[in-house]
Amino acid sequence: MDTTEISLQDHPAQPGQQPSQPELLRLYERMLLIRRTEERLSADGAAGKLPGAVHLYIGEEAVAVGVSAHLSDRDYATSTHRGHGHYLAKGGDLNAMMAEIWGKREGICKGMGGSMHVADVSKGILGANGIVGAGFAIATGAAYGAKLDGDGKVAVCFFGDGASNQGVLMETLNVSTLWQLPVIFVCENNMFSEFTPSREVTAGRIADRARAFGMPAQEVDGNDVVDVWLAAREAVQRGRAGGGPSFIEARTYRIHGHFEAESFILAGNRYREDAEIDQWRARDPLDRARERLISCGVGAAALDDLDTRVLEQVGAAAAYAEAGQPADPELAATLMFAGQEA
Repeated sequence: MDTTEISLQDHPAQPGQQPSQPELLRLYERMLLIRRTEERLSADGAAGKLPGAVHLYIGEEAVAVGVSAHLSDRDYATSTHRGHGHYLAKGGDLNAMMAEIWGKREGICKGMGGSMHVADVSKGILGANGIVGAGFAIATGAAYGAKLDGDGKVAVCFFGDGASNQGVLMETLNVSTLWQLPVIFVCENNMFSEFTPSREVTAGRIADRARAFGMPAQEVDGNDVVDVWLAAREAVQRGRAGGGPSFIEARTYRIHGHFEAESFILAGNRYREDAEIDQWRARDPLDRARERLISCGVGAAALDDLDTRVLEQVGAAAAYAEAGQPADPELAATLMFAGQEA
């Protein structure tokens, strides 16, 4: 593996800026919830229990959690096809998400959206999206509305390194800078555009695209929740204070494949080596957060107990989803436009 891919610009923390022990524990718990949920979805997908494909967030949990820790339900977030982590990090209901993935009426979108379209406007979660780069314009529009409201809301756009090559990124970087919109662009650079290494399709440093517009940009270790938390705090504070947009490039890695059934279409071919995956496993964001907590005096037994409780929560959510009612196909004719009766 080319180790220059994971080198970062300096991002030193100032004294007193670190999250408190209770805050770090909350960050760890939310990352743990995402990881155990995704592991359950992986297992159920392999067992043929899910009605469709899932794109999992395993290995990237620190990004969504580190950013969303600074957001409230009033703030907005747009997501990607790999959106379960963003949804849960921002406080989305686990039962409703699992039911949605299972295609059940109890799902957050009544089972009509599925894995790639989990959304909850009441929580400011404007939706995951199967169209690469679709969140740019949605988040920028939400940020424009927030500026008009003048009440300190911000919008966050999560996107991958593949989406950084979409032309709409340039348009939204431009307009958000000109109009000083409270939007934070968060690039989850996981080193791959589907099955292609990013170095083969992406020229230069992604964060430099924002710098070209005069936008504040930081490159952080996306597998270190504290590093992400610090950068996000600065960006969110800037947006709330009227200081305009920010850009965060978080270098991370997806441990699982592009999607869980990719082996069927790859037909035995490979696009990365086990040694590379193992190198990133050694930088697991959950392990690093756990080690930090233990060094702060939190007992390993207490963390193990937390893991047990999270696993029980995930198991209960999966059972809830499996027991739900199938989505009503008649809804397809009533959910196309705003104001239609469900």
